[in-house]
Amino acid sequence: MPAEAASPTAAPKLTKPGRRTRERILEAAADLMFQKGVAGTSIPDVQEAANASASQIYHYFGDKRGLVRAVIGFQIEATLGNQRPVLDHLDSFEALHAWCDAAVAAQERRHCVGGCEIGSLASELVEADDAYRADLAEAFERWETPIRDGLARMQERGVLTPGADVRDLATVMLSAVQGGLLLTQIRRSIHPFKTATGAAVAYIESFAAKPQ
Repeated sequence: MPAEAASPTAAPKLTKPGRRTRERILEAAADLMFQKGVAGTSIPDVQEAANASASQIYHYFGDKRGLVRAVIGFQIEATLGNQRPVLDHLDSFEALHAWCDAAVAAQERRHCVGGCEIGSLASELVEADDAYRADLAEAFERWETPIRDGLARMQERGVLTPGADVRDLATVMLSAVQGGLLLTQIRRSIHPFKTATGAAVAYIESFAAKPQ
């Protein structure tokens, strides 16, 4: 296995123009890899899409492997950025339903095309390289954490029973999201996503604390 590249989260300090160039390359690479896959995206493809030179790409990312690892980080930041407004206020069953409803609406706007940016990367990369797998594991942990934190807030507020395992419930919820997104992409129908997330929420609601 090739030597592990520096962590994509440990990028060197850059000038403002350098940060803009790096971000432009990263956005172009992320979009191409989402549309065409990692294997189907070449450095020349990224050069053309980002209007950048090969030397700039290698300067900022080292090689394609470094670029791919940076894309994993970019995509989880984008995913959390879109969901944080709801997840940061996840403290009730109503908020849990609102999060799922927002995710359904997002998929409907995309006509069920593309699936999950992180899930798509995972399906292609998880067995390809231990560093990729570690980055993906960290990405999913970062996604699961605000779900788990929200469920913990519900437990603290007495919405969930003290015996509810919020770690397991967060895993159930994220698993439903991922599985639902995959089937929605395959079938071009939002129904599998609604069914999977609805079942997960119903399971979490089975741990609702009884009114005193």
